[in-house]
Amino acid sequence: MKFIGQSAYKQSISITISKLNGEKAIRTATNLGIIDKTLNIQRDSDSLYIPLKRNPTKDETDILSQNVPEYKISTHDFSERRRTPQTLLECLEDELAPNLLASLPHSMDIVGDIAVVEIPNELEPHKNVIGKAILATHKNVGTVLAKASAVMGEFRIREFDLIAGKDKTTTVHKENGCKYFVDLAKAYFSPRLSNEHKRVADLTTEGETIVDLFAGIGPFAILIAKTHANSKAYALDSNADAIAFLRRNARLNRVENRVFPILGDAKNVAQEHLIGIADRVIMNLPEKAIEFVDAGCKTLKPKGGIIHFYCFISEQNPLEKNKADLINSIKKAGRKINRISSKLVRSTAPYQWQVAFDVEIH
Repeated sequence: MKFIGQSAYKQSISITISKLNGEKAIRTATNLGIIDKTLNIQRDSDSLYIPLKRNPTKDETDILSQNVPEYKISTHDFSERRRTPQTLLECLEDELAPNLLASLPHSMDIVGDIAVVEIPNELEPHKNVIGKAILATHKNVGTVLAKASAVMGEFRIREFDLIAGKDKTTTVHKENGCKYFVDLAKAYFSPRLSNEHKRVADLTTEGETIVDLFAGIGPFAILIAKTHANSKAYALDSNADAIAFLRRNARLNRVENRVFPILGDAKNVAQEHLIGIADRVIMNLPEKAIEFVDAGCKTLKPKGGIIHFYCFISEQNPLEKNKADLINSIKKAGRKINRISSKLVRSTAPYQWQVAFDVEIH
């Protein structure tokens, strides 16, 4: 693995100059673009040795002579500049065979100081080496977790394997000017929805009442409350751990007077406490949101409002089918649609995407 190690030495053409005129020589050679930046400038008691890519041309020599007194072109031994690898591929190119390098993950999720990566089966024996390389190339990361399962169950959480760094799943994540306490093992959170959180917050107008039926740790509700001082958000979730983090996050972002966490099933809470109060409803539970359309419609004010509905589409479950199912469910709930539009949010798997439907209802 290409971490920082001892420098090798290499002989190169160089400018030899007195230390007194060294700064001027470096500046002139830099402007000419002839310094070899892979090598370190060397010094002794009297002189400076500046490594060059090649012998200067006559024009370059003339410019050097005009700007730098009493220099000479010679050869000298230079130490190679030690460099930290900038990418995962650079870090591992001496560790893994070419066919394995081709399978390296092209992206990862970074939540706070935790990196979450999906390790292909063929790289499983090398996952700890990959984890260490991620630490080496991402200085703000202190923990690397590998996905050990799909998102599972009612609470949409997954299992993880520690492959490098500190053994933890908790962190503080910064997004859109907000901070969130997160425990990846206890409550769902995806940094890939950052733009969607901001998009919905930007669409919200002052004074609105928002109902977030599946709020998780609160990234929709808290951002809306923080950017709209006269709005309030009722944030529901059936996961007690998520609601506990949501309360902490509301306090952390100083919106506890405008964000109201509610633990419970969205259908029951909507029916018992939230009928007819919402200007805007957020339904980000892509796997099951269609089952809660009636509850979302009931929370809307009699005059109507906006529903942000999320689902997954694929070749087997195309956009038009999801749209038709949503329209039928809204009609069954006794509501009428003024306008409906869709937006691709992100890719979630090969040939599968998360989509947002923005529905204006009256």
